[in-house]
Amino acid sequence: MPSRTRNLPSNPNNQPDDFKAIDALFAEAGLVRSLRGKAAGVTRRMRQDRAVQEELKPVLPTPRRAANGVEWLAAPGWEKTPWLWHAFSTRRGGVSRAYAPDGAPGELNLGFTAADEREAVVENRRLLAEAATGSPETPLVTLRQVHSSVVVVSSGDGRGRENPAKGDGLMTAEPGILLGIQTADCIPVLVADRKRRVVAAFHAGWRGTVKRIVESGIGRMRAEFGCRPEDLVAAIGPGVGQCCYAVGEEVWTEFESQFSYGPELFREVYDADPVRTRYPMLFLTQRAPGHSPIGPALHLDLVEANRRQLLAAGLKPRSISRTGGCTSCQAEMFFSHRASQGHAGRMMSVIGIRPASVRQP
Repeated sequence: MPSRTRNLPSNPNNQPDDFKAIDALFAEAGLVRSLRGKAAGVTRRMRQDRAVQEELKPVLPTPRRAANGVEWLAAPGWEKTPWLWHAFSTRRGGVSRAYAPDGAPGELNLGFTAADEREAVVENRRLLAEAATGSPETPLVTLRQVHSSVVVVSSGDGRGRENPAKGDGLMTAEPGILLGIQTADCIPVLVADRKRRVVAAFHAGWRGTVKRIVESGIGRMRAEFGCRPEDLVAAIGPGVGQCCYAVGEEVWTEFESQFSYGPELFREVYDADPVRTRYPMLFLTQRAPGHSPIGPALHLDLVEANRRQLLAAGLKPRSISRTGGCTSCQAEMFFSHRASQGHAGRMMSVIGIRPASVRQP
């Protein structure tokens, strides 16, 4: 009777199908099978720096308050550029009631969501334009955002305001208009050329970041307007922080395959719940590591990922600023799609070029 015992292959890349199936199960759990010449243990993708969620939580930024009640965040140092309009909105101010608790004041939802009234959103956009430029009549250009690497050049001729184009980046050299990017966890990035007076706004979720929306967008600025990286300044606005952004291993794989520094963007984060920490046996599950509610979970730093792209595009580190804030765990200031299980308004990050005849607000 022939033996059913099989020897392990000396070449792990030439494995029978049954061993491949076993290795797939080990990989799902973050482990590798012992092979000749190789040690068993945790795979490279699971060897991340570890932290507790509270250690990564950013400081809540201090907003500015416009005369009309809108609260917004400014990019550090950008007030020194008098021709530049910009603002990162918060949820505070405005007239929307769709996402506000009972008895709370109106909020600044800037997205045409199903739960809110269109008239309220239109009024909120006028209030944001007034806070950023001094006039509620300043035209606002937006996009139908699709998590892509598509960048649209706005000519300021009015096209695209009533029927927005699809894309996730906007740029213009036309004075007198605002470019707007909507977010509710994704990362907004604003860029300005200080010498050529060109501005751009980018929407960077994890899919857009993997597709290099910011890096390719700056390349488009160079091609369209002759911008030089050394003349650019960039501001990264509020989004979901690494403290709260737990992702699956498919996201790790995407970043690891696209960027040499990809693994550096991730950390293993443990739940800081003292009950779970003291009595972990009460919360055991059969889920693979990274998918259990007691951790560790794999967390992505989207802000750092986009800062790396700005550096790769040629910007100097001192030319890149961050507003700070986490949209997920600082819900008193921001809308968050994740934290609210999808029932959330939208914030907007705007940038524009002040015409020479218009005074500062």
